[in-house]
Amino acid sequence: MKLSIIIPCYNEAGTILSLIEAVKSAPIKDREIIIVDDGSQDGTLKILKNLKDPEVHVVFHQINLGKGAALRTGFQEATGDICIVQDADLEYDPQEFPIVIQPIVDGKADVVFGSRFQSGRPHRVVYFWHRIGNGVLTLLSNLLTDLNLSDMETCYKAFRREVIQSITIRENRFGFEPEVTAKISKMNLRIYEVGISYYGRTYDEGKKIGWKDGVRAIYCILKYNLWATH
Repeated sequence: MKLSIIIPCYNEAGTILSLIEAVKSAPIKDREIIIVDDGSQDGTLKILKNLKDPEVHVVFHQINLGKGAALRTGFQEATGDICIVQDADLEYDPQEFPIVIQPIVDGKADVVFGSRFQSGRPHRVVYFWHRIGNGVLTLLSNLLTDLNLSDMETCYKAFRREVIQSITIRENRFGFEPEVTAKISKMNLRIYEVGISYYGRTYDEGKKIGWKDGVRAIYCILKYNLWATH
């Protein structure tokens, strides 16, 4: 089965080339790599424009719109049987692609979440309040979706392509996570969760998500579970 690897990218000049090499070294032979540069201003744009790699398809946003907008563009470009999200910051290990997509490959799942909290694999110790916030958001999401996820906010989400392309993604920023979770919960899909490792960054190292994104996530959980019709 062909895997479409969707990489939203914003101001990742320090990691983007290493990330591309890490993705290319993943044990997946049938694949396409789609990078969506979301209006980078730190040199990432120049790196990607000078990239001469036939395996990598790059799409450019003229201005910064947000992770959700970049993913929306990437999913539209995808041609594989399975789509997986890969952040450009090296917090997640592409060597674990096979672990995440295996339930779909086996015909058991339509969507798979890679959980950072159900795994014996390495997990960098970083911010306590981020972990608490993640737990609160996941709990609130679960209460309204009736799913029993342990990590709703995870980057590693894999979808059968026809599933994710059938979903209209409206959130432009990090609200993508609760939005897509709410929408798949209403679609009578087979949803699985597998344990993954996590190499989290600090803010000094370039981490971007903040408390305002947490507030927006709460709004999105309520909106897409209780108010929005599509």
